[in-house]
Amino acid sequence: MQQAKAFLTTRQEDETAYIGQLLGLIINRPLVVALDGELGAGKTVFVRGAAKGLGVEGEQVASPTFVLLKIYRGRLPVYHFDFYRLTEEDDLLELGFEEYLPGEGAAFVEWAGLMPQLLPPEYLQVILERFEDSQGEGRRIWLVPFGKNASRVLENLLGAVTWRTDGALHKQQPRDITL
Repeated sequence: MQQAKAFLTTRQEDETAYIGQLLGLIINRPLVVALDGELGAGKTVFVRGAAKGLGVEGEQVASPTFVLLKIYRGRLPVYHFDFYRLTEEDDLLELGFEEYLPGEGAAFVEWAGLMPQLLPPEYLQVILERFEDSQGEGRRIWLVPFGKNASRVLENLLGAVTWRTDGALHKQQPRDITL
């Protein structure tokens, strides 16, 4: 059940990665993060930041468009899926997809909206939306929690984000967030 909806605005790629990094710092138990947005909206950038927050080091997090799944080691395992090229649910079931949702770690599913029936009842939906205004191009990162854990994560994420007086995202050195 959807519980709330919020959005954050970023103006640069590193700000989008930073929001992801904060999310990664907050995640402390298995969670599915379902990402959607047009091509180039920043889904992989967001996951790259989240992986950093989850302690993934020494590996370049890239979109798993052609391999469907990449697994990274961090504080929790990071499962990175991409549904973009999938045409049938059976392709994922052959991979043992259901073992990873939520599995033992954080599962990030790009293009989750292409197969929403595969998502578990509890997850955090992240929709990245491009926009243009008088300040140039930016992103709206819509965050929609489904379930108690996702709601708790979103509440802590929103509490961790700060803004400068000029309205820009204040990127501080992320601190360890304990819950």
